[in-house]
Amino acid sequence: SMLPLMSTPRITTHYTIHPRDKDPRWEGVEMERFADEADVVIVGGGPAGLAAAIRLKQLANKHEKELRVCVVEKAPQIGAHTLSGACLEPSALTELIPDWKERGAPLNTPVTEDVFSILTEKYRIPVPMMPGLPMQNHGNYIVRMGNLVRWLGEQAEEVGVELYPGYAAAEDIFERGMELHAKVTLFGEGCHGHLAKQLYKKFNLRENCEPQTYAIGLKELWMIDEKKWRPGRVEHSVGWPLDRNTYGGSFLYHLNEGEPLVALGFVVGLDYTNPYLSPFREFQRWKHHPFVAPTLEGGQRIAYGARALNEGGFQSIPKLTFPGGLLIGCSPGFMNVPKIKGTHTAMKSGMLAAEAIFPKLTAETLDSETAGLHVPEYAENLKNSWVWKELYAVRNIRPSFHNYFGLYGGMIYTGIFYWIFRGKEPWTLKHCGTDANQLKPAKECTPIEYPKPDGKISFDLLSSVALSGTNHEGDQPPHLTLKDDSIPVARNLGIYDGPEQRFCPAGVYEYVPLDTGDGMRLQINAQNCVHCKTCDIKDPSQNINWVVPEGGGGPAYNGM
Repeated sequence: SMLPLMSTPRITTHYTIHPRDKDPRWEGVEMERFADEADVVIVGGGPAGLAAAIRLKQLANKHEKELRVCVVEKAPQIGAHTLSGACLEPSALTELIPDWKERGAPLNTPVTEDVFSILTEKYRIPVPMMPGLPMQNHGNYIVRMGNLVRWLGEQAEEVGVELYPGYAAAEDIFERGMELHAKVTLFGEGCHGHLAKQLYKKFNLRENCEPQTYAIGLKELWMIDEKKWRPGRVEHSVGWPLDRNTYGGSFLYHLNEGEPLVALGFVVGLDYTNPYLSPFREFQRWKHHPFVAPTLEGGQRIAYGARALNEGGFQSIPKLTFPGGLLIGCSPGFMNVPKIKGTHTAMKSGMLAAEAIFPKLTAETLDSETAGLHVPEYAENLKNSWVWKELYAVRNIRPSFHNYFGLYGGMIYTGIFYWIFRGKEPWTLKHCGTDANQLKPAKECTPIEYPKPDGKISFDLLSSVALSGTNHEGDQPPHLTLKDDSIPVARNLGIYDGPEQRFCPAGVYEYVPLDTGDGMRLQINAQNCVHCKTCDIKDPSQNINWVVPEGGGGPAYNGM
């Protein structure tokens, strides 16, 4: 039934939906922008963007060429929006900065112990970590990724990169106030970047690949009792509290940073089908497992955050180049899913992009006007690199979970085709389509009874969000926009029982009663948003469009 338009309260005021020239608030505001010329603009100061920037300046300095490289980052400080596990494979870092140890890179914790478990509600089944399985972490480092990114930012400035933190790249051309024109732009916005989403459409970059699939990762940092601290220990689990047909698992890493710190978290595949599932509450409940809780008892939680991650792997890599731009890092998605690692591949993609565009930028024939370069060589370089081989080898592990046995079928598949045959099987399994299309109507599903948080090991959502330090200036239109303000109540609440109030890890979406008392309305608490992008991915109506808020808004993570 079409709702009469007048009865829908107006939720969305953002200029991407309601153009500024029709908006009285913008009357008489000068729309001219300050234009600036750069050779390369990089959107996103994460591992991929900074690796690309550093590699470009290394090449320019070596060949004594003038090259202006600008990195724009929406976080107010480099690394403040970065959230990752993280167990780092140092391959790409070593290629980029061989003397990283001497330069004080914050890789303080070599992995010393690898523990993998299948959990049932009360017990744990240990899984032996055989060398050669993707989960093996020998030679890797447990890091606080935000700190590593901050350090990469310092290395970038040392070689002459210009960093602009606190700048929101709001359109392909940048925010009013500062417009950067470049010969080439690298898009390294991270998973489900909102500019990349526009570029896929504009240049049809996804016509020959499968839709990207995703997971949400939630994470906490804890200061634990020193007696329980095992620096260098890495623990992963699958199984409880998820059923065998919901993909996901946990991590718990003991850092060696001079104090008894652990990073722990929970990942849930966003292809889950039950709209009643809450990834946040699954995470809170998992911490009470008898194998996990003892580590945390008597400890103190000091940080919380969440971020979406790519799980599409090889099958979902889009076309990476178009006139004037390239996609790098987690934005196109080079995550090795069974390893749950994407930083080494992201960095390498940035370095390969830099190496492909440098000769083009310095060719004497180049028109001095900033005309958009097209650099298909980058994609070729990537296909000939270890990134491609690595992603190809593990391509079937994630989709092998779509079988009657779910988790156990996937583990058997991994054992046979990866451990024995090294991913050389002659077929490539398909994913099941977009995550947004996987939810079943609420009436076909069983509500999930979650235990109440105890305030010691498990916590409620709002006290968690408070620990993320997230903040947005209050006078801007909400950056979580709806294409149609009537859809949430009519369709999402009507059919799916309002899944956005459960899949958002920050309490942004709330259904509240109308003042008139007849029915509900969707309230968007945009100031709570931690920029995880889950809503944009999982909304079953694909009506939510996450756009970048004004520069500097978002979480204030400290080494997450």
